[in-house]
Amino acid sequence: MNRRILVVDDEEAIRQSLLGILKDEKYDVSLAASGEEGLEKVEEDDPDLILLDVWLPGIDGLETLQRIKEKWPAIPVVIMSGHGNIETAVKATKLGAYDFVEKPINLDKILIEIENALGLSRLQQENALLRDTQKRGREMIGESPAMKELKEQIRIIAPTRASILITGENGTGKELVAQYIHALSDRAEGPFVEVNCAAIPETLIESELFGHEKGAFTGAAQRRRGKFDLADKGTLFLDEIGDMSFGTQAKILRVLQEMRYERVGGARTYEVDVRVIAATNKDLENEIKEGRFREDLYYRLNVIPVQLPPLRERTEDIGRLADHFLSRAGAEYGFEPQKLSDEVVKALCEHEWPGNVRELKNIIERVAILTRGTKITVDHLPPAIRSSASAAQNWFSYKEANLKDARREFERRYILEQLERNGWNVTQTADKAGMDRSGLYKKMKELGIEIGEE
Repeated sequence: MNRRILVVDDEEAIRQSLLGILKDEKYDVSLAASGEEGLEKVEEDDPDLILLDVWLPGIDGLETLQRIKEKWPAIPVVIMSGHGNIETAVKATKLGAYDFVEKPINLDKILIEIENALGLSRLQQENALLRDTQKRGREMIGESPAMKELKEQIRIIAPTRASILITGENGTGKELVAQYIHALSDRAEGPFVEVNCAAIPETLIESELFGHEKGAFTGAAQRRRGKFDLADKGTLFLDEIGDMSFGTQAKILRVLQEMRYERVGGARTYEVDVRVIAATNKDLENEIKEGRFREDLYYRLNVIPVQLPPLRERTEDIGRLADHFLSRAGAEYGFEPQKLSDEVVKALCEHEWPGNVRELKNIIERVAILTRGTKITVDHLPPAIRSSASAAQNWFSYKEANLKDARREFERRYILEQLERNGWNVTQTADKAGMDRSGLYKKMKELGIEIGEE
């Protein structure tokens, strides 16, 4: 989709002159002859940039600028005036204008201004994404064979334009991999837009993806751009694609085939240039057999499959990941540098990590916050991880134990781990273990497990 520019000027000759030159440069252009009309056009067209005259009938350009910046602060505005003075230029800049140009307009200069303003806007969006990425401490950490293979695969597939389907358990880092693919692609300077298909209500998913027109449904007070539009010339990441409704899947398929779509409640067709990366923790082939996922969409998305390894299959990376998360937690909360003992790292490597890297990150952050001092020992770890370590260390000792003692030790470790996984919620743990609540309490008492062990 071409960049959209709104020209607000009361002089017909100026509007038509700019319309011609901007269309020649492949911009989509809309025109307004007053400040009031300009505000309506911003509402309707959601432009990427506005050229705004100072002297307008009705509300003048500076008041129009102020209203634009109050409601749409991210849209760059270039002020134009045939009666320019320093005071007006300063006031416009304070109100948030990108720049101030004098009439008569030099068309070459205005094109440079537009290019620079759009470039700055794009850079600000990329910096926001980078800050968000750094804030969350996202790096592809690991030198295990599985991670080396994954990094090499990303290096090969990133420069292509093929659709990619990332699969893997929850917490393995599917979004992070999608971001790295985008960063290494020829679309790196374009936007990276994420949609969590599982987090958006089914009634709103189409509006979220394709946008909507004003009045398209109750609550649609203004026109809104969709994620496909926002991802134009970049990458759209469809997370949890397996949770998307069957009807929406058909519309996604059409966009992938034609790179065209209509907004909800609208008749105009928009063209986009988007690379789609999808991700899921579900077995989509099984979902197809069960009639919950379209086979044609699966093959459209699964041009290049990427399977992420669970953390338990790359235990060599656990120590490095734990140190990284500990360092990030210290920087975020202002702690003195903390260090994991060798026993802690060993204990972490013995754990199964059903929540994968996300679970490891959360536990390390929790330990960092709750530990007083700079040395983290096994005693600071949650019971389930201590239990995993104890089991690994004592396996040969209780191999010789009688059946009754071995069963008791197994039940204790099992219940401790289930309690930890379920946040020490006894009712939820009982349900997961196939027991009633009172039965679990009785078993905990028998095994000497108290909630205080958390």
